[in-house]
Amino acid sequence: MKKKALALTMAALMAASLTACGGSKPAETTAAAEAATTAADTAAADTSEAETTAAAKSDKVYKIATDTTFAPFEFENDKGEMVGVDLDILKAISEDQGFQYDLVVAGFSAAVTGLEAGEYDGVIAGMSITDERKAKYDFSEPYYDSGVGMAVTADSDITSYDGLKDKTVAAKIGTEGCAFAESIADQYGFTINQFEDSSSMYQDVLAGNSVACFDDYPVLGYEISRGTALKLPMDMERGSSYGFATLKGANPELVEMFDAGLKNLKDSGKYEEILNTYISK
Repeated sequence: MKKKALALTMAALMAASLTACGGSKPAETTAAAEAATTAADTAAADTSEAETTAAAKSDKVYKIATDTTFAPFEFENDKGEMVGVDLDILKAISEDQGFQYDLVVAGFSAAVTGLEAGEYDGVIAGMSITDERKAKYDFSEPYYDSGVGMAVTADSDITSYDGLKDKTVAAKIGTEGCAFAESIADQYGFTINQFEDSSSMYQDVLAGNSVACFDDYPVLGYEISRGTALKLPMDMERGSSYGFATLKGANPELVEMFDAGLKNLKDSGKYEEILNTYISK
């Protein structure tokens, strides 16, 4: 009897042991399931956050500033609409890349000041890409190669910079033309009247207050082609290229979209079509 009782006790203990071992498997399965559920929830949350960020990005309306008058790159047409090379390129790129923007006609100096103050997300205004500016702004790939010219009245006898000695010339603040005039002012002995807009600068020359003006060559050429009584007595000075600018590090995705869109415009022929609309060859 004792042996039989002992055998029954051992059988009971073995059964209990087997039950305990078997019970650990469902516990591990439950823990794994809980971990998988947590991971799935986290992934879903990350996906939702990414989708929200993407939606926010696609819904963003960028504020992009431009100049008031810098024909043929931006100017007001007979219908009171702002048009020009810069504005047509920006519009075409935004359509190609699918982003939205509000155009702010601020004037060049105000556009740059507003960009640095965080009022604007970008500037497109015939802005020359220089090393000094690259320290503060992120530029797109160049979208136009320009140069600097000097214009005088149609009846002027000035044919070179030597004719500017002891006289006054006009230039637009913040432009490459103004920077070039400043760089040679001491060498040729002239002073500079600086203006906020191109039209005031041209009028100053036509009125005889200044004997010449310095501006971007295509801008001067466009102005003369419209019948303004000015002429270009000298060849163009080689200048910098124009670029779309954002504040350094502020909107890298906007620069990327501009570059991608610009490439597509060039590949499709749309870029040349825009240039040919405003700048005759």
